[in-house]
Amino acid sequence: MAFGKGHHLHLIDGSAYIFRAYHALPPLTRQSDGLPIGAVAGFCNILWNEISSEKRASGATHIAVIFDHSATTFRNAIYPEYKANRPPLPEDLRPQFPLTREATRAFNVSCIEIEGYEADDIIATLATQAAEAGGSCTIISSDKDLMQLVRPGIDMFDPMKSRTIGPDEVFEKFGVSPDRVVDVQALAGDSTDNVPGAPGIGLKTAALLIQEYGDLSTLLERAGEIKQPKRRETLVNNAELIRISEKLVRLDDKVPLDIPLETMEITAPEPEKLLKFLTDMEFRTLTRRVAERLKVEVPAIEAAPAKAAAAAPAAVEQDRLPFDPSTYVAIRDRATLDQWLARIAEIGHVAIDTETTSLDEMQAELVGISLAIDPGQAAYIPLGHKQGGGDLFGSASLVEGQLNLSETLAALKPILEDPAILKIGQNMKYDYKILARHGIRMAPIDDTMLMSYAMQAGLNQHGMDLLSEKYLGHQPIPIKSLLGTGKSQITFDQVGVDDAVKYGAEDADITLRLWQLFKPQLHQNRVTTVYETLERPLVPVLADMEMAGIAVNRDTLSRMSNAFAQKLAQLEDEIAETAGEKFNVGSPKQLGEVLFDRMEIPGGTKGKTGAYGTGADVLEDITTMKDSHPQGAQLASLVLDWRSIAKLKSTYTDALQQAINPETARVHTSYSIAGASTGRLSSTDPNLQNIPVRTEEGRRIREAFVAPPGKLLVSLDYSQIELRILAHIANIPSLQQAFQQGIDIHAMTASEMFNVPLDQMTSDVRRKAKAINFGVIYGISGFGLARNLRIPRAEAQGFIDRYFERFPGIKEYMAQTVKFAQEHGYVQTLFGRKIHTPEINAKGPGAGFAKRAAINAPIQGTAADVIRRAMIRMPEAIKDLPARMLLQVHDELLFEVEEAAAPALIEVARKVMEGANAPIVSLKVPLTVEAGQGRNWAEAH
Repeated sequence: MAFGKGHHLHLIDGSAYIFRAYHALPPLTRQSDGLPIGAVAGFCNILWNEISSEKRASGATHIAVIFDHSATTFRNAIYPEYKANRPPLPEDLRPQFPLTREATRAFNVSCIEIEGYEADDIIATLATQAAEAGGSCTIISSDKDLMQLVRPGIDMFDPMKSRTIGPDEVFEKFGVSPDRVVDVQALAGDSTDNVPGAPGIGLKTAALLIQEYGDLSTLLERAGEIKQPKRRETLVNNAELIRISEKLVRLDDKVPLDIPLETMEITAPEPEKLLKFLTDMEFRTLTRRVAERLKVEVPAIEAAPAKAAAAAPAAVEQDRLPFDPSTYVAIRDRATLDQWLARIAEIGHVAIDTETTSLDEMQAELVGISLAIDPGQAAYIPLGHKQGGGDLFGSASLVEGQLNLSETLAALKPILEDPAILKIGQNMKYDYKILARHGIRMAPIDDTMLMSYAMQAGLNQHGMDLLSEKYLGHQPIPIKSLLGTGKSQITFDQVGVDDAVKYGAEDADITLRLWQLFKPQLHQNRVTTVYETLERPLVPVLADMEMAGIAVNRDTLSRMSNAFAQKLAQLEDEIAETAGEKFNVGSPKQLGEVLFDRMEIPGGTKGKTGAYGTGADVLEDITTMKDSHPQGAQLASLVLDWRSIAKLKSTYTDALQQAINPETARVHTSYSIAGASTGRLSSTDPNLQNIPVRTEEGRRIREAFVAPPGKLLVSLDYSQIELRILAHIANIPSLQQAFQQGIDIHAMTASEMFNVPLDQMTSDVRRKAKAINFGVIYGISGFGLARNLRIPRAEAQGFIDRYFERFPGIKEYMAQTVKFAQEHGYVQTLFGRKIHTPEINAKGPGAGFAKRAAINAPIQGTAADVIRRAMIRMPEAIKDLPARMLLQVHDELLFEVEEAAAPALIEVARKVMEGANAPIVSLKVPLTVEAGQGRNWAEAH
């Protein structure tokens, strides 16, 4: 029945109400696991009141809950600073947002959110449609921004104060009628939403002005007539800002909606579905009320003792549902697929996993997709399994009984891109990229690997097999049992479908169970904010960077390889001449025999194999023996040079040529989010982060990374970010002042330590100070500094001792950090990332390393968090520029941009990077970013 006269629509401002319920109601946690549920409880109570018979008797016939889709809307394009000052969500509120959406669906109520629009705009559109259709609408909210909608047929109800808001209440609030509320708000502005308004004009003054001149347009036209000079000047000088403010506060009542009002008619919820949600939430009182009203048996809610926050998720109880492959199904026809898609849409989440022919996401073929919706309820969709040995060209035919790949992906696309349906994965970046290559951008997502990483960085690895065994007590099917190993290894498209169902569906099932275990414990471990702001949002950002890749000039690499080969041959001749004999320079055994047996250099140590150790540290020590063993020192130096060139050739100039993707003609690295415990990203296949920059040969390799014609590479690099963070964390006034004033920190340190005036500073003294500055961060010893500076150990230790005397706060920071780690088993970054230190109380040789790692972790981790935050914000910031982010290398971000837009990119990206700590962390020193541009990476950096 079409919506019209006699119908009454209630629109619940879901996003605003969650905040009000959170702040107005006492804290409440789920007894079984400590999950915060206070706001969800308040939300559920109002929903029940809305759909129960008593409420319907008072006139509500239709209902919908409206949510904000994301923080970014069309208003940000009008005024980028709009809502920029909003504080981050409280850590115990964040996990409650998805639960309120789940609650809405459990109550069988329409749940609406649209990308690019605020909840208020959707409410304005639906309320207007209801009134124009001859019906009426009540907006369940106390949000002042919605008061502009009040008119005949549209009113508001404040559920917290239990009062109706009509024209009189609006006038009481704003001093004008509802149709002039926008004018008053445009003048007064709103500091909460960062709406600028007219400086110095508040609500009362704005209302008086609108009452006098009738409306905002007339006021601005006649602003020059105002007698008060200051008020006249304010309005004339800020007219454009006021007009922008008017656009920000005026709600859009023409949001493109394809949801008819009649679909929002109140219908009774499904008892089983609703009561399951309420019992899962452990809402005893509401569960009883609902059961009695629906005339069903009240389900039991088992009491459970409250659990304290733990350092890691607890293992799953042994009586949980066992893994049973017989419950897994193969989806081989469209009807079955549609049933699964309908079920996914109903419950609002799905665990997903892809099976492919390769670990290289840029070239892998999609073979199948696994889905799981409940423990034990998982399915596998075979799409690309092949049979037979193929013809002369190596092709093979598809196995029968599989769905068509393109048609299946087209059916999955709406679900996988639906903002109301959560997609859950393990190492979701891989699956994200596989599906993105097929035109699907999964969102929103959860990643169990990153949940584990947020809770347990430094305790264990975060692969699925390990997590399954540790927390589910289940050993997954090993992939080797399907693919084999060595020369006989096959690809997944050659695996039989029956075996693939057991393997693939199990992966999705495991992932779902891990998610159910980890999700609430993020809050218990107080890392929800870390996961939500530093881990999960980085997945699509890195995926896009990896898919973009970077252009590499193959000819340049080839010429470098040839030059390196010649250099190696030359060094080998010099090494043979110095040693007095020719030997295999690449053989540690032969080198050891030359150095320690034939040259009789002291200090040689043999390992378990009987060969002498000839690592870089050993050779570095020998290079310092110029007086006692000049021949050995020269030989060691030459071998170090040979090794450096050989590594550049094999690891970069040769390997990068092989890494060029044949389809894109670019190199596509892969970033590990959950590798280093400190949060630093690592790059693999190929590793583009460890290209040496201190040697001329290493810097030349960057010349091979180029921009396409008409474009440039732009590099932005944090300047001495770890030293700046150290100055803040250790609270060193002299270092803070130096950074604030832009003083050369290494020269200043040298002046402080060696009593050398800045105008008399030599490069050698500054170099020593630089080595000490960075060495202290990493807990360098006198032995290590001596090796770096190639000076006696006693002299190096004297430098370190003097450093701590000059900057005593650093030593105090180190002692306090070690003490905290020993007491708690972890240290933290300024953003709350926990880095566990399991070996901190160990004895023996490893104790010193554990302490140094604990001291460095908060500094390095905070720096990593800062650049993560910058990367997460960057795509939105540069979306209107012809540019894209390509690489992250420690403290540097590399972009590709059209030549003319390079200055604009530098300006925008620098602003993002230098402000990445705000608003969560306020540093006592500024973050500064150095920028460069060029046709290749070497020129740009």
